[in-house]
Amino acid sequence: MIQLDTALEGKRALYGEISQPLREYGFDIGGNWDFDQGMFDSTLASEGSETVYLRLPFDVEEGMMDEDDAMIVFKKPFVIKHVANIGLEKDGSGALTATGIEQFQSPEDKDAPINHKKDWVQEGKEKVNQILEEVPLDKV
Repeated sequence: MIQLDTALEGKRALYGEISQPLREYGFDIGGNWDFDQGMFDSTLASEGSETVYLRLPFDVEEGMMDEDDAMIVFKKPFVIKHVANIGLEKDGSGALTATGIEQFQSPEDKDAPINHKKDWVQEGKEKVNQILEEVPLDKV
């Protein structure tokens, strides 16, 4: 994981006002969210079983995450690499995986080493800076 020093950290927004604009930049809500925190995830690169993500974590200050009027505050963004488990699961669900039905396998490595860190830092910061310029943050 590579944490990024950007001006995004500490910015506030209403969830309902920024979720659609962030989707337009390729961000979706990551799977590890609950009602008081979450992350917007975007794929920076994907090759074979390896995927590099830019993540924008946030806390919910007011309301609950699934509500449009929830006030969120961004934490430090980061770049992370996952290596997917492309083999068969060892817990007995291998038939589901082999047939393509099981789509939610755990990554083989959730925080794999990242090569060319300077390049990923630059790419992540560029995407965050674009968002800072074009998405309505701290306008509430």
